Amino acid sequence: MSSKVKAEEEKTSKPESLITLLPEEIIIDILARVPSCHYQTLSQVSKHFRSLLASDELYATRSLLGCTKRCRLYVLLYNRERRDDACFVAVSPRIYMFGGDQNNMALSIDCRSHTVQRLPDMPVPMSGTVADVIDGRIYIIGDGGNYVLEKVMVVFDTKSQKWESRVIKPGVELGDTWSYGCVVMADKLYTRDDHNSFVYEPKECKWETDEMLNFQKWRDACVVDDVLYSLNPDENYKLRAYDPAQKCWRVVKGLEKLLSKFLGWPYTVSYDLCAEISLETHQGGEIWGKIEWFDHGIFYENFYFRKSLAVMV
Repeated sequence: MSSKVKAEEEKTSKPESLITLLPEEIIIDILARVPSCHYQTLSQVSKHFRSLLASDELYATRSLLGCTKRCRLYVLLYNRERRDDACFVAVSPRIYMFGGDQNNMALSIDCRSHTVQRLPDMPVPMSGTVADVIDGRIYIIGDGGNYVLEKVMVVFDTKSQKWESRVIKPGVELGDTWSYGCVVMADKLYTRDDHNSFVYEPKECKWETDEMLNFQKWRDACVVDDVLYSLNPDENYKLRAYDPAQKCWRVVKGLEKLLSKFLGWPYTVSYDLCAEISLETHQGGEIWGKIEWFDHGIFYENFYFRKSLAVMV
């Protein structure tokens, strides 16, 4: 081998060899301080770098350092000709899927590397699932197992990546929850069917109804600062907010011009509006919305909007 070729090889390999000599925790600490927009380029350095950039340790370090995170919005579209009643939950930086065509299937989608991992199968096959997360544990409700036409609940621990052994049978009679979804407020799980709204308290393993929440037929709701927000076309497209601490519904003001542009049920038409709304609570409890931006969104004719997931990466 000529000295020139040998020198060139040493030149190209030296930077990587110096970095890999560092303890792994120091490498992670360095990478955590690099803006995530450069991660795609850094992942090409080596397989080792690619593995570190996709690791939970890197994400945890970025959180501890308070490094700026990017929020990605993922939109779930369903095919109108083929109902796939799986549920999806975002636990940054991953999206978890449960149920669907194979009723016992569970998947994890890493939103940093866009890779999919098969998780241990669900304790019982389930269909018509809805889910949300409390303190790193995902609570999934659906029809399943030997409890024919009855709802059951199972719990997946995202920290251990394992299922809890028990299968919980709700102490209340739940109907079609899949059409409405579920949300978490103040570490309690809220869901509804065609007739009632229900609350689950994980610490006490207790189910109960929420009569005040029943005053509005909420669906496709989101939660901001433990307040539920829902838009219902049957109520003249008013964005309503429910505060479980105050046990009251309020109409979010300042959005009349935007909401008057909606047609049909929000999220179900092929051509509609997408908007970002900031919220502010005034003295006396009034909630005002400010339109940061809005634009048209296009959804293909054979698909309809089911859910959006905000993921921090």
